[in-house]
Amino acid sequence: MATATAEPTLFSKLGRIWRHRWTDEAAVRRVLPADVMQRLAARVAASERRHSGEVRICVEAGLPMSYLWRHATPRERAVTLFGKLRVWDTEHNNGVLIYLLLAEHAIEIVADRGIDSRVDDAEWAAMTQRMGAAFREGRFEDGLTQALEEMSALLVAHFPLAEDEADTNELPDEPVVL
Repeated sequence: MATATAEPTLFSKLGRIWRHRWTDEAAVRRVLPADVMQRLAARVAASERRHSGEVRICVEAGLPMSYLWRHATPRERAVTLFGKLRVWDTEHNNGVLIYLLLAEHAIEIVADRGIDSRVDDAEWAAMTQRMGAAFREGRFEDGLTQALEEMSALLVAHFPLAEDEADTNELPDEPVVL
């Protein structure tokens, strides 16, 4: 039996808009200061030296107004950014985006078809849940580090570099803050 999704009320839309406008780049800097961002970039680079995949981290304080007015989901935004950041455009279709939306405490993992076809949805969901648990405790760096280690293990298992093969870094390693 299909259930109808209720249209958000004007009050709930305004509350969501307020929450997204109130959460700004300063909120991102509080949970992920510059030194943490540098360490995350170094961890992404170290991970990518072990496999042919590409990992991007994107942190957004709040959704753009165009997303809020049409009541778009964090997943929709993550998929859009997956394209805009060109994570889909890797040679082996094995890019992965970790997207954090602070205003909604949302975490999305978007994986390209090369790696997604080899990893069960439950594994991605479990990874997201573990990140969420760390984030709820205020351990953003730990949660992202653990997720990077888990993704690296998956990418090494499915897309290892040959011993004589050098890593081709197709995308920047630095986290993106929007």
